[in-house]
Amino acid sequence: MHVTLEQPTGARLITAEQEFALPATLRYTSGDPLAVHLDFPAHATLDGEAATWTFARLLLDEGLRAPAGLGTVRVRPCGTSHTYVEFHMPEGVARLRFVTADLNRFLTRTYTVLAPDEETVGAELDRSLATLFGGRV
Repeated sequence: MHVTLEQPTGARLITAEQEFALPATLRYTSGDPLAVHLDFPAHATLDGEAATWTFARLLLDEGLRAPAGLGTVRVRPCGTSHTYVEFHMPEGVARLRFVTADLNRFLTRTYTVLAPDEETVGAELDRSLATLFGGRV
């Protein structure tokens, strides 16, 4: 049985001209132990469709203390009380500012479900590796 945590939160979408309040939900499930999910409701997206960004739980952990990430998702502190989560896409960069305490609270809750040193990549990856290596893992 998998455990799922959800924490509604608010973010500020930062643009060159202004900031916008943006509702979001942080989500973690023990069925996908290496990832955190950031869900946005349909009314908060440009295309009117609910959207989810998924990235490494470790990235969130590291980014709360120092700039982290080189790819599509990057996380970095913004002073002592806020954290930026940036989504880099071909169309541009979406920069969201979160209250750091909210992100820390969520991350701490995920560790009560599964500690970082207890993460496994799961049976599906084991099967894939077995197939890749001719049944020997």
